[in-house]
This record gives sequence, structure tokens and C-alpha cells, in this order.
Amino acid sequence: MKRIYLFTILMISLISACNPKFYTPNTQNVPLLSTKGEMNLTLSGNGNQVEFQGANAITNNIGIKANGGLFIPPDIDNGNGGSGKFLEAGIGYYKELSPGWVFETYGIAGFGSFENHLPASATTTPVTVGDVSANIFRIGLQPNIGYKSKFFSAALSTRIANLSYNNIEGDLIFDGEDQVEYLEENKSNILIEPALTIRGGLEKLKLELQFGFSFNTSNKNFSQDNAYLTLGLNFNFK
Repeated sequence: MKRIYLFTILMISLISACNPKFYTPNTQNVPLLSTKGEMNLTLSGNGNQVEFQGANAITNNIGIKANGGLFIPPDIDNGNGGSGKFLEAGIGYYKELSPGWVFETYGIAGFGSFENHLPASATTTPVTVGDVSANIFRIGLQPNIGYKSKFFSAALSTRIANLSYNNIEGDLIFDGEDQVEYLEENKSNILIEPALTIRGGLEKLKLELQFGFSFNTSNKNFSQDNAYLTLGLNFNFK
């Protein structure tokens, strides 16, 4: 498992370093709330990102959640790289279907920004610096269903969202294409993002692994990351 994880992160890093990337899916907040007053906290990430998530059951069936993250992959030797940040909040409904089995669905909305800097591109287009940046807004729904016990939990979730861009700026030319114009032409995208979350450990502290995909139904060739794997620590309090 460790070798698979390291290989996946390496491949994501290499892909991100060679091309402009305008979106990386963040870890889904899957708290699996089942009773009023329950609180769920997670710290997760990988070699490219670090994230914090929180959720609380404010009534017997209503939960709220919030999460934020920084995307800070290291630059490669030629100086090419990028970064981003994102904040999100949501409110939704949860219900324990039977002992151990939980269903949730949340309305979510979030905003952030990203930048790509590819100074190496200026060697072929000297009149440019090789930067592009924009603000991001994402709104959608996220249903979850899962099983949880004292020492283990597993859940399937799907984030269905509209991703949009504004305040697009820069002068990056990549492979002969103006990336600002490219992003203007693809400034609204519909995403379907399924994920599997597995947790195991102690009653209140568990190791978390989440593996997910991002399918852009508006443009299947959109410049984004299409898969991710994150590890984290999950805390649960009642």
C-alpha cells in the first residue's frame, strides 16, 4: 500500500509539473454523523496539499461542516509550478438507517484561488512571463452513505458540483495556446467526483485514507487532476 501511495503521488506531481493545472479536487468531508452533538475533525493531505475538515450534528438530523486547504506542490527544477487555496462550507441532512449504517447529503459551496507559474515557457514566448491565475467558485451537492463501528468505518460519497472561474489574469502561452483564453472559454464546468473513504484505529482517533476521481462532464480534456489519494487523522467526539 505504501508503494502504491508513493507512486500515485509521484505521478500526480509529475503530471502537474509538466502542464498547467486549473483544478485539483480536494479531500471530501465525509463525517458520517449519526447523533446530535457529534463532532468530526480530520487533518489530511499528501505531498501536494494539506487540508483541515470539521463537522457537527446540530440537531437530530441536521449537520453542518466546513473545510479548507492549501495546495503547495514543490516547483520542479526549471521553476515551473503552482499553488492554490480553497474554503468550503455546507449544511445537510443525516440519518442512521440501521445500527452502524448512515446516510448523509449536504449542500456545499466554496471559493478559492489558484496560480500557475511556468517561467520555462518564456523561452519560447519571450514577450510573456508565463503566469496565469484566477478565482474559483464551486457549488453543489454531496451525498454519502457508509458504515461505522467503534474501530472502523467506510463510506462512498459523490460530489456533484458546478466549478466556475472569474478574475482570470496572466500571459501564459503553453504549446502555442493562450491559457487565459483557454480558461475563459472553459470558465464553467460540471464535475462528478466519486470517492471511497476508509478509517481504522481507536474509538476517537483513526487513520483515514481517501481515494477519489474527478470527471469533468463539460470538457473531458480540461486541464485538471483527475484522481487523488490522501492520508489523514480523523477525530470523532460525542
